[in-house]
Amino acid sequence: MKKVKVAILGLGTVGGGVYKLLERRRDEMPQRAGARIEVAKILVRNAEKAAEKADRSLLTTDWREIIEDESISVIIEVMGGLEPAGSYILEALRAGRHVVSANKDLIAERGGELLQAAKEHGCDFLFEASVAGGIPILRPLKECLAGNEITDVMGIVNGTTNFILTKMSDEGMEFSDALAVAQELGYAEADPTADVEGLDAGRKVAIMASIAFHSRVGFSDVYTEGISRISAKDIKYARELGCDIKLLGVARNTEEGIEARVHPMLIPSTHPLASVKDSFNAVFVHGDAVDDAMFYGRGAGEMPTASAVVGDLIDIVRDMEWGCTGRIGCGCYRDLPVKKIGDTESRYFIRLHARDRAGVLASIASIFGNNGVSIAQLIQKNTKDGFAEIVLVTDTVKECHFRDAMTILEGMSVIQKISSIIRVL
Repeated sequence: MKKVKVAILGLGTVGGGVYKLLERRRDEMPQRAGARIEVAKILVRNAEKAAEKADRSLLTTDWREIIEDESISVIIEVMGGLEPAGSYILEALRAGRHVVSANKDLIAERGGELLQAAKEHGCDFLFEASVAGGIPILRPLKECLAGNEITDVMGIVNGTTNFILTKMSDEGMEFSDALAVAQELGYAEADPTADVEGLDAGRKVAIMASIAFHSRVGFSDVYTEGISRISAKDIKYARELGCDIKLLGVARNTEEGIEARVHPMLIPSTHPLASVKDSFNAVFVHGDAVDDAMFYGRGAGEMPTASAVVGDLIDIVRDMEWGCTGRIGCGCYRDLPVKKIGDTESRYFIRLHARDRAGVLASIASIFGNNGVSIAQLIQKNTKDGFAEIVLVTDTVKECHFRDAMTILEGMSVIQKISSIIRVL
């Protein structure tokens, strides 16, 4: 039986999971992949520390030792970051090595360049694990749903923020308290910025949009807004409106161009995404033939992510056995414009504090009306120190017109503060 040698770049959480899963499936690989799979080398920063996770004889701190070993056919990159990972992958592809990556940051920034290099050298470059961990979503978009014109890809693609919002929703916690719990349990990093400000989800949206709509979308094209300003009160009022608040990644292909954005959103409690709790992820896809489909599961973690990495590896080994590597590459044959956030349309939830006196509500309604913003719901909540808390929900409006109205509203002397602005599905 043929043997395929692989190298793993990185032995952190995901790299350790990949090594463990390959060891667990070692005896069955000939039947599953068509060849034996042998880990030949593992690139690490500190070999002594890494020896706790893997056979010491496999460890190296020298990239040249891997790239110059012509017996190694597949490189598995799970080290993360833009560099040196980007240079290593590019060098590997140019040397005719197949690559599996879980690196969402790199693929969102340089995916087109890496896929082009893979095409030029007849290599497979697969990265299922870069989006939604163990949930199969990129391969279904590229293969299973390839006969569709996909118009919408929307979902919860960051487990940390979903865990935080679940704690706020189910236990009434404020953001800071829920974040502290997430950090204590290992769901959130010491510096949670990439998660809670929507940057992690934004990179995943860029990748999904590029594949779904066959047109390159970069991370810089994605509007990102996080959950750090969401309060327990917002969640309470959303519930009164029959909604839950989720951080959603939204990619939509419209006649005017692609919308790519990440932000908190009120969604009806009856929507399938509303039931996605804790650190789970889910992606909702709409195609002209399939209609609606949802993919759900663990979006991160050692073994779920390793599951996606090893799945890609098995695909590559199968392709090698049948001499058909490089068959699924970059599908971005279109060049569609990406809409600015100001040109998108949405409904909005606004929570503000205004002076509690006659004519104030009429003034607010007038400002909205003059800017083409229609109010669908208005609820006056508590009054304190002469100021009433008001909750508004608008009809669908272009973002630029809504922002014009809010700029005028913020300058009114009768407005004490605007506490929250959240989009509504």
